[in-house]
Amino acid sequence: MVNMHALPPSALRGEGMTSQRARDRLVAKLAEEGIRDERVLEVIRQLPRHHFIDQALHSRAYENNALPIGHGQTISQPWIVARMTEALIEHGVPERVLEIGTGSGYQAAVLAGIVPTVYTVERIEELLRQARRRFRQLGLDNLRSRHDDGKLGWASEAPFDAIILTAAGDRVPAPLFDQLKPGGVLVAPVGSPSQQVLVRMRKDDDGTIHREDLGAVSFVPLLGGIG
Repeated sequence: MVNMHALPPSALRGEGMTSQRARDRLVAKLAEEGIRDERVLEVIRQLPRHHFIDQALHSRAYENNALPIGHGQTISQPWIVARMTEALIEHGVPERVLEIGTGSGYQAAVLAGIVPTVYTVERIEELLRQARRRFRQLGLDNLRSRHDDGKLGWASEAPFDAIILTAAGDRVPAPLFDQLKPGGVLVAPVGSPSQQVLVRMRKDDDGTIHREDLGAVSFVPLLGGIG
């Protein structure tokens, strides 16, 4: 779980729209909207989402909305973070998870509150630098990060029990399936900018991929290269 003692006092205390009461209201809303996994809800209850966005947006941190984080990227809507995490762990908590698209670091931090080891890859160096600072302040010592093209995954640490993508492409890049263990699960948004669906894919022992659609979503595009 999140090491609350490692947080700066201002993050723990919170006031008004960043208080614990605001987090509790958010969790209640997520539960009303179908999030059932108590492990996911409790991590979101503890984790200071305002710590992952610009101070000018702190008053909106516990709205159930995506918010800008610069570089054309967003911190995902809390319901989406919760749903993707729930889908990833529904049939058992994976030991090692690879996240593609660190962004603000919020999704990785939620995962790190549940999963033994999280690996996260971000193509935009400035976003990764900020996320790493947040991880240190939160005391997340079970999280490893890398500046690289997320479409390539993290081959030197493969295979992974599960993989999660926080950006959408027309298809999941082939190297990611190669880095997923037999029996592993991959959760990702897939589709065009105007029509995306959240999918959960399972890899059989023979390499066959089974796809399950989980509903319509909207994510920033999955881009290659580094910046």
